[in-house]
Amino acid sequence: MKPSLRLLFVLALAAGPAFSSFAADAKRVLVVTTTTGFRHSSIAVAEKTLQKLGEESGVFTVVDFARQPDIQVPRKPNKPKDLAPDADDKAKARYESDMKKFDAEMAKWTPEVEKDAKDKQAQLDAGIKQSLEKVSPSNLAANKIDMVIFANTTGDLPLPDKEGFIKWIEDGHAFAAMHSGSDTFHKFPGYIEMLGGEFETHHAQVPADLVAADTAHPANAGLGSKWDLKQEEMYHIKSQDRSKVHMLWFMQHDPNETATQVFFPVSWCKLAGKGHVFYTSLGHREDLWSDDPALPGRVNTPEISKQYQAHILGGIKWALGLADGSATPNPEVK
Repeated sequence: MKPSLRLLFVLALAAGPAFSSFAADAKRVLVVTTTTGFRHSSIAVAEKTLQKLGEESGVFTVVDFARQPDIQVPRKPNKPKDLAPDADDKAKARYESDMKKFDAEMAKWTPEVEKDAKDKQAQLDAGIKQSLEKVSPSNLAANKIDMVIFANTTGDLPLPDKEGFIKWIEDGHAFAAMHSGSDTFHKFPGYIEMLGGEFETHHAQVPADLVAADTAHPANAGLGSKWDLKQEEMYHIKSQDRSKVHMLWFMQHDPNETATQVFFPVSWCKLAGKGHVFYTSLGHREDLWSDDPALPGRVNTPEISKQYQAHILGGIKWALGLADGSATPNPEVK
């Protein structure tokens, strides 16, 4: 039987110092949610959840966010893909309908709209760059930041000093990333090496039957040896050397092809110099981040959401040095 929600949070909190002894000296966390690639709709929920977990646990405080400027950039319509030579009547009808929509949208794409799009894109780029000044090593030091969290970031973020940021982690600070934190900095090997893996692709959202690689780690959150999700977008990971990471959760098959037996990494932790790094590929859906029973479109239950929150809280506390857990690579786990 799975632990109750109350027990999950008791276990997550008990893994580190109590609120009374740490509330006045909570670790200071900066959360980054800027994107230059795909932007997840769950980001706003993720921000609220991370802030809530800090307040409820009392062991860390989200002191600031590096957020996306609220600038909407018009996007030029994409022409439908050409029909295949052997397309049937149904495909031809769909193509004809899509082309009509495309032509109608292109008629609205006037030179004035295109200029406005370019101007707004320039404003957005400048705003993102300004927001990410908060991640400069000098700002992290000045504000006594203990941890940086990349919550569903994507793309090549214009950090003011990428190498300096990696060194800041290696000097003994904490880093955590959720979901598309691995779909970030594909062209920056130092980041991929620090994180321990890189997003390759994903397919349709599916149920996921997770297996624990380490039931004693705080990121297990008292869930035990198995953890089932109703639905999630599961990431295929590349650029991972398992001799350098401590696996936390994995699957024993391809999530979209259950008959294909394969080791499928989901969450891990590792050391980067003196720094502690925690990553979970989970966190695409709002109903993983939020435990609000009234959340529209909910598929994962509020109980599963609480489990996810306990999972990331445990990983954050471990990375901050507030909960004991192994970072020894465990490539033998299958």
